[in-house]
Amino acid sequence: MSEATTEGDGEDEIVTVNFKVTESFLDSVDDTWQGRGFNSRSEFIRYTLRDAIEFPTFDRDELIALLEAEEDVREGKTMSADEARKQFGTSDE
Repeated sequence: MSEATTEGDGEDEIVTVNFKVTESFLDSVDDTWQGRGFNSRSEFIRYTLRDAIEFPTFDRDELIALLEAEEDVREGKTMSADEARKQFGTSDE
């Protein structure tokens, strides 16, 4: 997975970043990068961070709203599109 190489314009200085995680989380990270074919833990972390910056998908509020919507579905608190159209007087035309 060479896509995760450190990119730069040739003028950026490469720096080392250290952070702390629990041993069990690190075990999960290691299982993940090895299972997905990355060459190293660092390559996987660079790829993951770059992906999160370039293609952000959810912020915390959106994730909470998604989880609440999923709970509504499980509890039967939803309605079909046809029911919503009738209730709110809209049409699909």
